[in-house]
Amino acid sequence: MLKKQNFFKRAYAGFCGPGKHQMLRVSLFCLLLSLIGGAILLLLLGKDPIAAYRSILQGAGVLPKAKYPGRKSQLTDFLNLLDYTVPMIFASLSVAVALKCGLFNICVSGTMIFSGFLATILVGYSDITPIVAKLLVIFIGIGAGALVGATVGYLKYKFNMNEVVVAIMFNYIISYVVSFFINTKYADPVTRQSVEINQNARLTLVDVEMFGLRMNITTVFVLALIAVFAIKFILDKTKFGFELKAVGANQRASRYFGIQVGNTIVKTMIISGALAGLAGVTFYLGCYASIQPRVLPPLGFDAIAVALLGNMTPIGCFFASILIMVFDSGTAYLSSRLGVLREIAALITSILLVFSASSGFFRMIANRYTLELADNGGKNE
Repeated sequence: MLKKQNFFKRAYAGFCGPGKHQMLRVSLFCLLLSLIGGAILLLLLGKDPIAAYRSILQGAGVLPKAKYPGRKSQLTDFLNLLDYTVPMIFASLSVAVALKCGLFNICVSGTMIFSGFLATILVGYSDITPIVAKLLVIFIGIGAGALVGATVGYLKYKFNMNEVVVAIMFNYIISYVVSFFINTKYADPVTRQSVEINQNARLTLVDVEMFGLRMNITTVFVLALIAVFAIKFILDKTKFGFELKAVGANQRASRYFGIQVGNTIVKTMIISGALAGLAGVTFYLGCYASIQPRVLPPLGFDAIAVALLGNMTPIGCFFASILIMVFDSGTAYLSSRLGVLREIAALITSILLVFSASSGFFRMIANRYTLELADNGGKNE
């Protein structure tokens, strides 16, 4: 029995233990566990896991389906996937930047609503030309998000208020205030959501006819790529990026070496908030065209797990966002093709998110096993 335990520890420590690309290896281990967990769930329901995962990839546009409805194809499904992925990229980057500085920005959902609502009422119902309207929506998203982030950062720096508590309160304050205005001034009497915005302000081009197909095309996927590489450059190549990571590693040591910790915290939250604001406008004025009152978007909370799965790195967040949205987008097709309840299909995505959020725990266990094995090896010698 002891030999089996040692074999397990050696195998686990060998794959997830300290060394080159440890965080990537742990992320892959979390992904493997989630796939196994989903497969067990599907087997209990009497479904074929391989067919189920194939259906998810087909529904997301990664693999071709057997047949498509009129004027649809794998390309249209894949473009929809990119459209839904863009807000997640911005949201996960927002969480990752804050975590690098030792801050937990749980206000992404509230910031999304705030930026989306401001952009909606200021530009969404106007007759401004499309190019100008879309640019204004983006700038409003950045500005509104930066304002929320700066407020949270300032309260943390000036009054040492816990950013998690402040962020949670902001989420509900923003949600209720925005809901009040939607219900009293901007509600559609049929849907009870905000009135749909004009297409000139929408960041997603809807029902574009091309190659004999009708598709939705996001206009801001390139902006998401720019944000990924810009954040990577800031973190890896600038003085501020070094200070940000130093504060996240040890605030007391950072003060000793002359880093202005409070200033760094505020600047970090401004960047994090701006990215969350971009997530809001690409969600509410991109994928969708209206805001549902009194509902915090789950994407803002899912972004926490996505950032952890992506090892809190910009490139990692990009690929983790695509992976999560593949599962999220493909579950509808899985439900219709294999007769799995939508709730069960969504549960598979939730399993992936849970294991993703546990990556730090798996890394800690791997490090502990490595130390235990090293100690035992020294004693045997």
